[in-house]
Amino acid sequence: MRKLASFCLISLFVIQGVCAQTGFRFKNGASEETIKFELINNLIIFPLKVNNVELSFILDTGVSSPILFNIYQSDSLQIRNVEEITLKGLGEGDPIKAFKSSKNVFATAETYNPNQDFYVVIDAAINFSPRLGVPVHGIIGYDFFRDFVVEINYASEKIKLFKPDDYNYRNCTRCNSIDISLLRKKPYLNAKVGLEGKEIPVRLLIDSGSSDALWLFPNKEMGIKVPVKNFEDFLGRGLSGSVYGNKAKTDYFEVGDYQLASTNVAFPSEESIQHLTNPGTRNGSVGGEILKRFNVVFDYPNRKVTIKKNKHFNDDFRFNLSGIELMHNGLRPVEVKARKYEGVVKEEDPTGAIKILLDDSTRFELHPSIEIAEIREKSLADEVGLKVGDVIISVNGDSVYDKSLQEISGMLNEKVGKKIRLVIDRNGIELKFSFELVDVL
Repeated sequence: MRKLASFCLISLFVIQGVCAQTGFRFKNGASEETIKFELINNLIIFPLKVNNVELSFILDTGVSSPILFNIYQSDSLQIRNVEEITLKGLGEGDPIKAFKSSKNVFATAETYNPNQDFYVVIDAAINFSPRLGVPVHGIIGYDFFRDFVVEINYASEKIKLFKPDDYNYRNCTRCNSIDISLLRKKPYLNAKVGLEGKEIPVRLLIDSGSSDALWLFPNKEMGIKVPVKNFEDFLGRGLSGSVYGNKAKTDYFEVGDYQLASTNVAFPSEESIQHLTNPGTRNGSVGGEILKRFNVVFDYPNRKVTIKKNKHFNDDFRFNLSGIELMHNGLRPVEVKARKYEGVVKEEDPTGAIKILLDDSTRFELHPSIEIAEIREKSLADEVGLKVGDVIISVNGDSVYDKSLQEISGMLNEKVGKKIRLVIDRNGIELKFSFELVDVL
């Protein structure tokens, strides 16, 4: 079952101040490195050491400087040379206070930066781990891409780092090289979007930190407007709070020589993008739901990206049909029945039968509590009476305690016409709900 992109991390932000960096370099004469990552909700999550403590980061082309959050789970992390600053991000809330830390050491197995600045968000509410279902301690972008040619193989879930001077481009007839520009340490490309019969040239931020396919900012002069067929939805969470807007379908999205038909597109509300610096310099962003359909080479030194379609290219673009967003919230005891092997006894009969002795037992285990984090207004989940805070116990008779958030989201959004039966816990009381998935457009 295809994993549904049920969560969108939106990490664009504005920092008051400028960072001076030394830069990443290879250790001990190495010239390349391969790093395994996890692809969760179209986001790249990989290990990175900070001051000799291994943390998990999202590789996010949409951020100019690293941000750490959720660090209370890593008590051994030392934060050096701290000063208070203000961060502004996407979302309908106010700017947040954070701390700038300098002269830190970032490292992978074969690379390191001995003088890395980063920003620390102390607010416990800014924590993306519950929505992803795995620990995430920070996001990093430009500082990682600036010093290397970076190959991202979304199909095999591997990152390869190369020295720019040593990198040789392969003779690849199916590859497309696309010029990019870097503005405030973020990459932009030109593309084309078909909307309600009209082709529109657009300038887009390449945003690997967004799990959505495409975001567009309405622009009357260019003809960028929300299509007639649309629905309001939760788009994700940024540093300044939740982001809302409208979702719809394009006729197509075209980048280089590749064209993707009927892609999902989101139009964030004006309130959600109020803190963007100079939003008029771009028309939106292209995110992980599209990027994952390609293997991508980022070459910041030479201002280009190279793309080649992979096994995900023809995957369907699917919406959240149920209207439910999930998250982890603490632990809950789960009753698990097990059969213990006691031995084998040979029966004294002509067939030579063997009796296997089993002992039934019950034990309790602690597992993550799967909770409803958001419910789209007027969605199926909303109409049948489900509420934020309800704890999911089972979907269609299948217990969820041993499943990932992505697996459960897939079960809740399998296909139009699928009957969904839920058992939930609401304040200690088990309740049952059911609904049939319908097209949201």
